[in-house]
Amino acid sequence: MTEPRYTPLIASLPATTPFVGPEVQERARRTKFKARLGANENVFGPSPKAIKAMQDAVAGIWMYGDSASHDLRIALASHHNVSMENIVIGAGIDGLLGSLVRMIVGQGDAVVTSAGAYPTFNYHVNGYGGVLHQVPFLDDLENPKALIAKAKEVNAKLIYIANPDNPMGTWHNANTINDMIAMVPDGTLLILDEAYVEFAPEGTAPKDLTDNPKVIRMRTFSKAYGMAGARVGAAIGHVDLIESFTKVRDHFGMSRVSQAGALAALLDQDYLQNTLKKISKARIRLAQIAKDNGLAAIPSATNFVTIDCGANGNFARAVVAEMINLDVFIRMPFMAPEDRCIRISVGTDADLDLVAETLPKALIAARG
Repeated sequence: MTEPRYTPLIASLPATTPFVGPEVQERARRTKFKARLGANENVFGPSPKAIKAMQDAVAGIWMYGDSASHDLRIALASHHNVSMENIVIGAGIDGLLGSLVRMIVGQGDAVVTSAGAYPTFNYHVNGYGGVLHQVPFLDDLENPKALIAKAKEVNAKLIYIANPDNPMGTWHNANTINDMIAMVPDGTLLILDEAYVEFAPEGTAPKDLTDNPKVIRMRTFSKAYGMAGARVGAAIGHVDLIESFTKVRDHFGMSRVSQAGALAALLDQDYLQNTLKKISKARIRLAQIAKDNGLAAIPSATNFVTIDCGANGNFARAVVAEMINLDVFIRMPFMAPEDRCIRISVGTDADLDLVAETLPKALIAARG
């Protein structure tokens, strides 16, 4: 035998990539995109204070990062009005989801999510042998009542919901989320992914939930703080649950540079507020571009706009392909009926000028 002796689970799984990154596509195309508007990155970037902090930290890169992310956790605890023992830091929400699934899900355990929701979560569940049960969106919104009902039906160990949602950009208010939390069955943990919550209207995020062992919320520096490449996320929850992360997490997985940048970004709330204004303005512009082309933009509480192309998934895929042919990187929801849409991240004025120029051409080509 020349191959490694894979576990039966890993040997049974197909090779899977949740997202094909823009750099991978650029290498295949042998040309760079003129606008990078498919990965929901924050093109306006991090605070200059965060950049300076990261630059200053580079000289100490010979040292491992603080395994406890102490200073960042202290600052986040103050920001969220919780204890630092309620917070664990990880390599983005993706890394934290991987650790959490490893803690909770064994082979054959039931997990509930929405059909077409964040695929990287599904990737982790599959990798640990969990069984995914998916419920459809309702009117382009994740359906809390259906998620709870399915969790009760299958005795789920985890429920995943993103609020605001990716890929649709829609959201529920805090009252709806609190009602959902109150219905979580005993023995089930609700994952509340709030990667985009800084972009959402006031009243979207529930108040402190750290006394409730049935819910864990996820936050990130990848979106509003403009630090996707730094890979910094936080999980906030009951102290016993957070302590359990120490059993499985990579204790030295956080770079000193990333920790320094995240701390400085968090402390520069003025810059954050300015960024949020730019993103709100760009969302309005994208909605107008959609309208100018006879399409409908779905109201968004994120840094992207999902646009209903008015047909089916085949047509939307053709539009995405034509936009990529025109050097504009965008994406789309994966599952029907949401796959009738395309999804465009907000960008600079120049980026959006390019969208306004290329989208009509892409629509004509797709229709032809």
